[in-house]
Amino acid sequence: MPLVEEIIPDALAAEAEAARLWFAREQSAEFKLTGIVDPQDVLEHDSATGARELQLILCGNQEGQEVCLRERFAIKRGGDGFDVTHLADDAANATGPSKIGSPAPLLDPPPGVRAGWLDDVLQKHSFVVLVFYRGFW
Repeated sequence: MPLVEEIIPDALAAEAEAARLWFAREQSAEFKLTGIVDPQDVLEHDSATGARELQLILCGNQEGQEVCLRERFAIKRGGDGFDVTHLADDAANATGPSKIGSPAPLLDPPPGVRAGWLDDVLQKHSFVVLVFYRGFW
């Protein structure tokens, strides 16, 4: 099962931030970098192409809704920055067990991401119904 870490290792921080900025620009929305999937595997794995594959958890406001997404990127140092490529998740189209797996059960909102959400919603409505289903949000 994939391990989602909230703290991005210093050795991956610059690449992760480059991917976040690229993704936010592509989506025309602001996203926060709230986690990384299996960072130790990334640090231990040397790529023949010189690119690192990062799976990042990005939370932000997309089309008026707060979302947390797991996105995959290939990141290669190039010129004065990084070349970022968004990778399609082949696991979604595959049949049978996936090599990557899905960290979806681990994607509860990180601490602080929704800190002011309830206060904001209560200002707009007279009451709010919160539904929790088997630990998922």
